[in-house]
Amino acid sequence: MVIGEPQRAFYGNEFGDTFPLFVHYGVPLRVPEVGGAVDGSNEAHDLIMSVFGGTSKGERNRIKVRVHAAMSSQTLMEGRFLGGRPPHGYRLRDLGPHPNPGKAAEGKRLHGLETDPRTAPVVVRIFSEFLRGYGIYAIAEGLTRDGIPSPSAHDPRRNPHRDARAWAKSAVRAILDNPRYTGRQVWNRQKKHEALLDISDVSLGYTTKMRWNTQDKWIISKEIVHTPLVDDDTFARVQGQLHIRASTGTST
Repeated sequence: MVIGEPQRAFYGNEFGDTFPLFVHYGVPLRVPEVGGAVDGSNEAHDLIMSVFGGTSKGERNRIKVRVHAAMSSQTLMEGRFLGGRPPHGYRLRDLGPHPNPGKAAEGKRLHGLETDPRTAPVVVRIFSEFLRGYGIYAIAEGLTRDGIPSPSAHDPRRNPHRDARAWAKSAVRAILDNPRYTGRQVWNRQKKHEALLDISDVSLGYTTKMRWNTQDKWIISKEIVHTPLVDDDTFARVQGQLHIRASTGTST
């Protein structure tokens, strides 16, 4: 096997984890930078391949920083919708060709959010009832009792693993917590976290999990970029009530 760019083929310590398999199956690994086949008993070869793994890891981290900075700017300054599912109460609308010429050439489009006439009133009802003193559980029960489809029932592809027959408390809480309903675009509410598959065998590598960021890390657009379902004052009052109820144990 010939590796033209080893810094793109091996990340971190992947070479050390995989090269024994090449040796076991008698597959020669050729890399131009070592002048031919990699010799596992040659310390210089091993050092060179380790350097490539470190180079790959460093470049990946630099790319992550650049992408994060670009997406933060697009959200903060432009209020651009950066993908994903629209929040319950909104639907996607086509805004034309993607502003990136390369992506536009591939046929990709730019999207934004617009109110969904079927689900937007439900979101408004949830905020209103919460401020009138209803608990999250009571709101969920009322929506179910009135036959209003939950987010999973309204869009079965949204969460196919969940029971769509009733509103869940978590769905109501997610709506009350989402600042997008103020008309501003929000990004970086979640982040990808790499966790070891098996802490007793690090050679198995990592798996990616999503974790919630704290609110101070959220990127929120400066301007209103889609139709608000609640105003800033209403959203702030709801957040204050959520905090008070959580601290007193009466959030449900």
